[in-house]
Amino acid sequence: MGRYLRWQAAIALLGVVLLAALLRYAAYNFTTVTVPDRGGTYVEGIAGNPQYLNPLLSQFNQVDGVLVTLLFNGLTRLDEQGNVVPDLAEAWNASSDGLTYDFRLRPGLSWHDGAAVTAADVLYTVGAMQAEDFPGLADLGVLWRAVQTTAPDGPDGLVVRFTLKQPLASFPDYTTIGLLPAHLWERVPTAAMLDSQLNTRPVGTGPFQLVQISATRAELAANPRYHGPTPYLTGLSFRFYPDRQSLLPAFDRGEIDGISFVAPDDLAEANKRKDLQLFSAPLSGYTLIYLNQQNPNTPFFQETAVRQALLLALDRQALVDQTLHGQGIVAHTPFLPGTWAYDAEVPQYGYDPDRARRLLDEAGWQDRDGDGVRDHENRKLAFILVGNDRAMIEAIATAWTAIGVQAAAEPVSLAGLTSDLLTPRSFDAALVHWELSGDPDPYPLWHSTQIKDGQNYSGWSLRTTDEAIERARAVSDPAMRRSYYVMFQRAFAAEVPALLLYYPVYTYGVRTKVHDVQISPLNTPADRFRGIANWYIVTKRITVGSQKQ
Repeated sequence: MGRYLRWQAAIALLGVVLLAALLRYAAYNFTTVTVPDRGGTYVEGIAGNPQYLNPLLSQFNQVDGVLVTLLFNGLTRLDEQGNVVPDLAEAWNASSDGLTYDFRLRPGLSWHDGAAVTAADVLYTVGAMQAEDFPGLADLGVLWRAVQTTAPDGPDGLVVRFTLKQPLASFPDYTTIGLLPAHLWERVPTAAMLDSQLNTRPVGTGPFQLVQISATRAELAANPRYHGPTPYLTGLSFRFYPDRQSLLPAFDRGEIDGISFVAPDDLAEANKRKDLQLFSAPLSGYTLIYLNQQNPNTPFFQETAVRQALLLALDRQALVDQTLHGQGIVAHTPFLPGTWAYDAEVPQYGYDPDRARRLLDEAGWQDRDGDGVRDHENRKLAFILVGNDRAMIEAIATAWTAIGVQAAAEPVSLAGLTSDLLTPRSFDAALVHWELSGDPDPYPLWHSTQIKDGQNYSGWSLRTTDEAIERARAVSDPAMRRSYYVMFQRAFAAEVPALLLYYPVYTYGVRTKVHDVQISPLNTPADRFRGIANWYIVTKRITVGSQKQ
């Protein structure tokens, strides 16, 4: 009998426990949600072909630049605002005189092949750019030859010291260039770098590594040794096409999931695809018209009033809307909005053709013979406008006709514009697109020392702006540098050494099956992959519970 009673008590207790469990269960809501999962390959179509998957040689080809960004890392990188932030280096510091920079590599870094990343890789990479027979961008060689690079803890250590001959506040910007693995590249003479098979069999440190490459495609896989966040995507595939006109048809055929660049005149057609997401963001750089002040055939470009009038006569917003289908932002300064050096209070030139006419009248430029073209001292206000964007230069020439200025629009190829006209300074006026990123230092484009052999193609020379540029280069304090750059921007607005038109907007497309694609201001087109770790195609369902209120 006693055993029976104990058994009954146990059953009753079990019932109480079960009831309590049921009550606790009822206090929660259970549901399933979809979350990202690892897996899937994103396939993007891109116009062009790779040549050198090498960060020291990739500046000549945009396709190379995109792939190199995914395959390699520098000591530092640029964030959305163009600021230099850590990448392979975990930290750095500069001496008080601005001549010495010490960088410390993150511990435990590996190359794609498993070899350790050390100071030796930095020493090799810089040494290659310093070589007199370096086949890459000449400006890189000039800069790095003025820098002494040492490894205080030895080549197998993690500390690298750069010693400059004179202060250069923008120096950290140059440490964003990707590193090369010394254990592979040191066998290749610098002069033979262009011919090395390592350019098509790259070994880097980036979030993806090359698996296969051919004339038509490149296959990348996620790098398991990457020091940053692990991407959801396990693969990237790039398909190479002869031109951008081939990309939308390839998307329609299901060959690709992404279109690397949607040109302004393709936007209307691209918008018709219900399964195509379009993403747009400002691209670091600007488009402008150089007015050659050094050309004896165009002495009127030396007159500030003439340059101001030419700018006032342009409805730049209409040019952006009608010629670029809205893919641009009217520019008022050579510095980019949103960056630390940008002066939002800089004087602006709106569309004012009446004021343009008054300026020309007051400067003595009038239509004396009634042919519709202004003249002064037996010289016509007439010149040739060249550029590789036919629609844009023709629209600009038409606008100038309305104020009595004759500009003959002559389309030229991009290669011809650079080699035949800009470099020898054999042009009157030229429409030029600049892609600029990182530190806003205007020295290469606007300092008077760059008139003869540099990129000051307008031939603008003003001592006050030269001094502002020089002082900004010599100080590291951002507030002080900005004060000098504000001086530069105000002088630029007053003098109008070139006609700033717009900051470009970059648009690319991704199929709707690819999720969490986001975009922010781009330093280069390759920055569209800045958030690649968050992109996902594959999902899974998980059960979650929340307590009832």
